[in-house]
Amino acid sequence: MNANGIKLGLAFYTTLFIVFLYGPLVVLAILSFQTGPEGGPQFPIIEWSTYWYKHLFGLTPPSRIAPLPIEDGLVRSLVLAVMTMVVSTVLGVASAQAFRSRFKGSGIVFYLIVLGMMVPGVLVGLGMALVANAFGIDRHWWGTAFVLHVVYTYPFAFLVMLAIFNRFDPSVEEAAWSLGVTPARTFRKITFPLIFPGVLSAMLFAFTLSYDEFSRTLFASGRDLTLPLAIYGTFSVEVHPNVFAFGVLTTLFSFALLGTYAVLMSLTVRRARRVAVQEEA
Repeated sequence: MNANGIKLGLAFYTTLFIVFLYGPLVVLAILSFQTGPEGGPQFPIIEWSTYWYKHLFGLTPPSRIAPLPIEDGLVRSLVLAVMTMVVSTVLGVASAQAFRSRFKGSGIVFYLIVLGMMVPGVLVGLGMALVANAFGIDRHWWGTAFVLHVVYTYPFAFLVMLAIFNRFDPSVEEAAWSLGVTPARTFRKITFPLIFPGVLSAMLFAFTLSYDEFSRTLFASGRDLTLPLAIYGTFSVEVHPNVFAFGVLTTLFSFALLGTYAVLMSLTVRRARRVAVQEEA
């Protein structure tokens, strides 16, 4: 097989993968424009309408279909994701910084860190629930669930920063130290700006994984539901297109996060290039 055949085969495989990945989202978006309130998740569409999007924001007349209980759950999920993002990113940067030099027991510590992403979430959540009950600890989304989210997302942030530091040139730090700059100031003024793209990636990983986490939260959040749990609770009664409409809005929110990430990365790269040009001049 020649090079053109290989390229065509890879292009075909990539196209199939993209269709498989985003096909359900397209179906979700189509069904979200079903008419309401009598219209259900059936295909083909009876009548095109934005009823279910209005239903999400309480802009439709009262009907037998109750609004999605997402307001409080959405706030909890966003706050929990931000808390997790901050703590996991700080821990990831600090741990990766420590692993830049070998120390006794580093192998054991490494596997203990990544263990949090390897153990099934159901088992970890159930274990946390049993420990909380045994010690009389109340389960809350901001307490026990937050701990599990950090345990889960911290390894991802750590691995991202570990890869960044593996490509980091320590000579720039050594040059600053030779000039009498303190290690803390060197990290703040030199190291951190250089690793900032990796920090952004770690933050994005931690936020999205926490925002979407279900199995660990199910056993550890207590009575207050996060967004995934609130949406899951609606499935036990009846599925309506308002769930699909909310899924479309959530997907758009995810794309907005990716867009923000791309803009910040672009600004960071431009700044780094501008500084490099000034140094050469």
